[in-house]
Parts: sequence; C-alpha cells; structure tokens
Amino acid sequence: MIRLYQFEPAFGLPNASPFCMKLETYLRMSGLPFEIAPNANVMKAPKGKMPYIEDNGHAIADSTLIIEYLKKTYGDKLDAKLSSEQRAIALAMQRLMEENLYWAAVYSRWFEPDGWRLTQQAFFGKLPPPVKTIVSAVARRGMKRELHGHGMGRHTSDEIYAIGKADIGALADLLGDRPFVMGAEPTSIDAVAYAFLANLIWVPLDTPLKRYALSRPNLEAYCQRMKARYY
Repeated sequence: MIRLYQFEPAFGLPNASPFCMKLETYLRMSGLPFEIAPNANVMKAPKGKMPYIEDNGHAIADSTLIIEYLKKTYGDKLDAKLSSEQRAIALAMQRLMEENLYWAAVYSRWFEPDGWRLTQQAFFGKLPPPVKTIVSAVARRGMKRELHGHGMGRHTSDEIYAIGKADIGALADLLGDRPFVMGAEPTSIDAVAYAFLANLIWVPLDTPLKRYALSRPNLEAYCQRMKARYY
C-alpha cells in the first residue's frame, strides 16, 4: 500500500500545505489505496520537503513527480481523455498556482504579522517553547531568502497582492460555471486547484487574497463541490 508522508492537518483543512493537500486529494480522486504515515518528519524526507511517499520499497518526493509516478505505475484514469490542448491549459494553470500564486500566499502567511502567528503555531506549535522560537525563526529566514530569490519578495505588499489576485481571477475565469476546471468531469488539475483555493478561502486568516477569492462566488462553490465529493 502507498504510504503518504505529510504535515498534520491544520486550519480545519486536510493540510496547511497546498502541495500535501494536492497529493492527498489526487490519491482520493484516483481511488488508489493509501495510508497516511503518523508522525512524519520533514527532516527524513528525501528532498527535505513534504510530501513524499513510499511505495514498493521506493521513496518518491515532490508532489508533481509523485503523481507522474503514480500515473505510470497504476494508470491514468483521471486525465486519459484530455486533449493535447486541454493538457497544455491544465499544465499552464498548475504552474500559475504552484510557481506564482503560491509565493503570494507564502508572503501573506509567513511575513504578515497575523499570518505568521497562525503559521508558526501550525507548523512549529508542538515544539518546546525555546526550540519553537529558534527553529521557526530559522525557517522564516530561509523562506524569506526563497521568496526574494523567486522574485516575489522584491515587490511591495500591494504589488504582491495584485499579482496574486490576477492569478486567482484567471482561475475563476477559466472555471466559469463548469463543475470542474476542465469541464464536466474531474481531472488531476482539480487536485491542485482545490488544494490551493481551499488554503486561501478556508484558512482563518483575513488577507487581500482571501477577500478577492471570496468575491468570485464560483471558487468557493467549487471548493464545496470538491470537498463533498472526495472528503
């Protein structure tokens, strides 16, 4: 059986990491049997990040590479009927969320004061107080370097949120009144979209990104649809 290693649930979501939630959602959508490993330790992860899986004696890291592995190993029921054009659109939207919108969300969680209080407790809250302070500070400095290296961290707060809202708007426009991102039936891009949107809309943190996402009613309706179907 596939063994999934990820962070613990937080914020009332299956996972506070959209990448972990993406993979768990994909596993649920695909119907593959899996179990969630208790007490997963990010320090033991093959690439130093969550999520990762163990399957048939092999450890595979990175949510996208894991899904590619699962498709090749167990078949691709979700995306088999997509056209080449649909696959291109799905990939473009995945990159929009994972490589751009993600960093705007990181800014809101890790560097805004209210966001940092919530994030620090969610990811480091179980550590003893002195360790929590040190480890979370180190992690925050590392995230700041990553945000700056990506380029998002070089912008002002207003610019960051404008970029993130444009991404959310593009996703809302693509979804329109369809039940799922690519149409009438769910595909693997829905695992990505649900994970990222739920981590904006349903986290108990007031941000410009959340407010804008809630201003597009089709996005929360979509999240409710995904939740009812797979959770």
